[in-house]
Amino acid sequence: MIRTPLAALLLATVAFGVGAPLGARLGAQTVAPAPVAPSPAAPPAAAAAAAPAPEDANPVLARVNGDEIRLDEVIASASEAMPPELRSVPPHLLRSMLPPQVFEQLVDRAITDRAMVQAARAAQLDQDPEVRRRLQLAENAELRDTLLRREVLPRVTDETLRARYERDAAGRPAEEEVRARHILVPNEADARAILAEIQRGASFEEVARRRSTDPAARNGGDLGFFRRRDMVPEFATAAFAMQPGQVSTNPVRSQFGWHVIKVEERRSSRGPSFEDSKDTLRQTMIEEEVQAAVQRIRTGARIERVDAPAPAAAPAPAVQAEPPAPASPGRTQPRR
Repeated sequence: MIRTPLAALLLATVAFGVGAPLGARLGAQTVAPAPVAPSPAAPPAAAAAAAPAPEDANPVLARVNGDEIRLDEVIASASEAMPPELRSVPPHLLRSMLPPQVFEQLVDRAITDRAMVQAARAAQLDQDPEVRRRLQLAENAELRDTLLRREVLPRVTDETLRARYERDAAGRPAEEEVRARHILVPNEADARAILAEIQRGASFEEVARRRSTDPAARNGGDLGFFRRRDMVPEFATAAFAMQPGQVSTNPVRSQFGWHVIKVEERRSSRGPSFEDSKDTLRQTMIEEEVQAAVQRIRTGARIERVDAPAPAAAPAPAVQAEPPAPASPGRTQPRR
């Protein structure tokens, strides 16, 4: 059975009509990752994609004025709403994964689309010069995007991403990080009372859950690892001056209130892990590969720039001479 979020996406696709063109537009922020071939540990949907297709894997589902609508067309209309790992699943298998009500709405939308296209052709809109111009632009864009996908996506694999990560990590200097907990309260008196309670043996985590006003209270005040620049100066100065296991001897005041701090660990780090960096790194490499592919293709083309003629200068507006001002009353006119 398909997961509920995908069903919701497909229903939204149906509700809002025709979406973006099939296939993600290659650009700064819109490149979809290449489909991954199923491995022995692949999820059931991906493993099912390798199963042989039945004899009638692409049946006719409807006819509009005798024009057939087949399964692959219905499934393709919803591909933008699907997770990338499902886009490579054959239509006959994907149909079995869709809730019946979603599939019926997709078929109904395909029927509506086909009827509208037939009506547009009957009205000879496909011969309209402006429509033909827009169709040509859409075809050009699809050709461009498909070429870039084939040029770029094979170059951005897990292996190339990891190699890039290791290269970048090796060039970064190690940076000190601290893992600390804190208890945040609005005034100094409360902070000192909490500090005294902890000094008498109370659990820092338990007191944090009970008295801290910070969202980290639910985790016993745990802030995880952070760098000095990640925190406000007053907090960072106190935390980085402490050793693991130490609790601040005095409350620390910042713009957020009063803190009681406990340092849990210290370490040197060269930045986020590969898994944490992977998505951002993939986008960066795709952008770089797109630019490199564009440059390669332009270099191989014979390009001639033609200077368009400058627009004719607009004639200067005629300046009409103003008539002489009438003489002021009582003023003597000059003799002729």
